[in-house]
Amino acid sequence: MRVATYNVHSCIGIDGRHDPERIATVITELDADIVALQEFTYPASIALETRTPVVLTTLDSYTCALGPTRQNVTQCFGNALFTRHPIVDVHRIDLSMERREPRGAIAATVDVRGNPVHVLAAHLGLRVRERRFQVRQIVDYLDSVRNTFFIVLGDFNDWLPGRSVVHVLDRRLGRQPRPASFPVTWPVVALDRIWVHPTRALRRIVTHVTRTARVASDHFPVVAEIAAEA
Repeated sequence: MRVATYNVHSCIGIDGRHDPERIATVITELDADIVALQEFTYPASIALETRTPVVLTTLDSYTCALGPTRQNVTQCFGNALFTRHPIVDVHRIDLSMERREPRGAIAATVDVRGNPVHVLAAHLGLRVRERRFQVRQIVDYLDSVRNTFFIVLGDFNDWLPGRSVVHVLDRRLGRQPRPASFPVTWPVVALDRIWVHPTRALRRIVTHVTRTARVASDHFPVVAEIAAEA
């Protein structure tokens, strides 16, 4: 099984173009079973519980779960989870802190060939105190699925040496590879992370670097190969 996380920057590339088809091309290149998207925008008229791919409509082999964190009259902005496997259950976790940009996570159960896989896809805030609060909520979720197969992934905005807050997840889930994914012009920080439990299921984690991915967003996707039966 392949899973990926990708901050799509509202489908605006480093050339300033809004181009959802270009993002869809990158996702097709990933050939992933599950893809977590951050900074995903879609029309406010679309029902929250839709499962048909929205905006990236050429990805018709996927179903989706939406996790908006902001909304105006015309548009929603936030997280999305695209998967080639049936979504059994979805709930949304509000990770927002007062007076900070609204943040959230999607917690979904996906049926992968008869095996339940729990997926938590998150986008954390820019301040250390904010992320510390958000990681505590993620740990609460992990407590509820502790004896299951699960994946935690997303944009964790965690880059400060000596001030990391996601070390809490490293201690709980094992320090897993963290290739640099941002910015695409010269990737030096590992904002986009993937953890797998049990850790023995993880085969590798890599940054997906292609010509299209270099311009489609300001982040590269990060991809993990997993033995789901482990």
